[in-house]
Amino acid sequence: MADHQQLAKSFEGIGEDYDRYRPGFPVAAADAILPDRVDAVLDLGAGTGKFTELLVGRADRVIAVEPSVAMLDVLRAKLPTVEALEGGAEQIPLPGGSMDAVAVAQAFHWFDRDAACAQIRRVLVPGGTLGLLWNHSDPECSWDRACHRVAHPAVSDSADATTESAADELPGFVFDHRAELGWSERITREDYIRRWLTVSSFLTADDDTRAGMVAELDSILDADPATAGRDDFTLPMVTDVFVYRADAA
Repeated sequence: MADHQQLAKSFEGIGEDYDRYRPGFPVAAADAILPDRVDAVLDLGAGTGKFTELLVGRADRVIAVEPSVAMLDVLRAKLPTVEALEGGAEQIPLPGGSMDAVAVAQAFHWFDRDAACAQIRRVLVPGGTLGLLWNHSDPECSWDRACHRVAHPAVSDSADATTESAADELPGFVFDHRAELGWSERITREDYIRRWLTVSSFLTADDDTRAGMVAELDSILDADPATAGRDDFTLPMVTDVFVYRADAA
């Protein structure tokens, strides 16, 4: 099984597929983090800008930091007004006290938590906002949960392991509030399968293992009444948002 570092690095060359097949985020998630306009906001671990695009117009200055050049190339092409910088959460290439808010979408669980928190706190103004957010499957959607177990066998039906890195207490921060946002999207069966092929466990699998995993997905979709025989279907999702304030000390 691939280790955490290998899984994290698996995304480095899939910018276009990641942008095409991965879901976006509901506007309400950006509202929960930035209800009012600010001077400067950073999207950390921005990927191809799936969340960054919701920050445009909410700040005079929008910065994206991402270690993958392939993903940054996509972000720069579609969001030319955003300042896109190559870098990681453990060494953010920005001066101290320069950001009013930092958002981390679908990425915080890949960071070295303590090092990242120290860097995020450094670049934020005192009392600045940190927003962590993740998309995950709706626990009421049995077929999508079954597909999640193919990719992530250790994840239970009642929890999503990626959000475990968010906590009531993060070093240098005070927890403010959490929002759980339900939404849905219409997706074709082909794109749903291709979305799974952008997930780390599929990316790091050998060809035979990956083919077997895809066959399991197909079997699930063929068997469930909500998806069997359909070329497209409605996929319910949940976005969890955790909001913190930088300790003023």
